[in-house]
Amino acid sequence: MKIISTNLGNPTKIVWNGKETTTGIYKYPVDEPILLESTDVQGDTVVDRKYHGGIYKAAYLFSSDRYAYWKEKYPHLEWNWGMFGENLTVEGLDESQIRIGSTYQLGSALVQITQPREPCYKLGIRFEDQNIIKQFIDHGFPGTYVRILEPGAVKTGDVMELVKTSESPLTVKQFYDLLYAKTKNNDVLQLALKNQAIPISKREKLKKWR
Repeated sequence: MKIISTNLGNPTKIVWNGKETTTGIYKYPVDEPILLESTDVQGDTVVDRKYHGGIYKAAYLFSSDRYAYWKEKYPHLEWNWGMFGENLTVEGLDESQIRIGSTYQLGSALVQITQPREPCYKLGIRFEDQNIIKQFIDHGFPGTYVRILEPGAVKTGDVMELVKTSESPLTVKQFYDLLYAKTKNNDVLQLALKNQAIPISKREKLKKWR
């Protein structure tokens, strides 16, 4: 897997339901390396820390392979890397193969796969269409958040290299599908509940489906 683009966002004011708020979802490519730190990316905008940033969402990765699909759906938009609010656009990132809990060397940083991205209305703001929320869920390839085990810098052209495969076979896509499934697959549910890389709070919410 190769880093195609490093992306940062400035605080951008938006209006939602008649109220003005600020978002960091408008991210754009930068020429310099970005520094992955313990709870966020240095120089990036994280506004609502209840849902963004933090140990288990320190950086967001999205696959460049998915861009063609979305460009066809939204051809009128002005496209660039970072469109999905990702810090790193990664060529070859496949959520159906990447296991939650696996660790990767990413530039000089060491990261662990933690959880898929769950879209909110701000993605709809970026795409000028709230229908993208359901489309994004149905498509099933959400990118992934990572935990920073060792802070470090990442630049365009760096390789995302597997260091240690998670003992759990649970993939990012399996977990994503589980989160939105009305009927939970018990085998996948059990894998999620036992996976220590997933935040405790999220595993606690899933316990009601046991």
